[in-house]
Amino acid sequence: MDSSLEQLRRELKEALGTASPSDLNQGPEGKWSASQILEHLWLTYSHTNRGIAKCLQAAKPLASRPTLKNRVQTFAVVTMKYFPSGREAPERAAPRGKPSEELLRVIFPEIEQMSSGFAECERKFGAGTKILDHPVLGPLTADEWRTVHWLHGRHHARQIRERLAAS
Repeated sequence: MDSSLEQLRRELKEALGTASPSDLNQGPEGKWSASQILEHLWLTYSHTNRGIAKCLQAAKPLASRPTLKNRVQTFAVVTMKYFPSGREAPERAAPRGKPSEELLRVIFPEIEQMSSGFAECERKFGAGTKILDHPVLGPLTADEWRTVHWLHGRHHARQIRERLAAS
């Protein structure tokens, strides 16, 4: 597994620690629980994996042309490692109530699948090729996708730690 996604896996494992599924369901009023955060992350990984699969099935990248706004936002996030907080999750990445036990079973294999898929895209299309559009940042290379997922996961790993410390 590449270093960004390995870091992501490690940070999530550390944040979850020895928490039980019932521990994950606790959360402050009006905020997501650790389980809901985990489901949100899992949804983003599974959506990315679907996109990777579509690229590989089509045997071509599916990214659009980056706009100036895309380039500026991608530079801020990927190069400067700036991950803005307070943005509402898109509907497709909002938690729906998947059981904590299942999330603990499926999230790490989803990260591994993403790592393999990105590596395959790089082999087929070239490392610097924009492969898929991110819903906010626009077209990204596999490496940019890795960085975005790591930063996003790190952001939420902090929240998971906070939720578990408060329970």
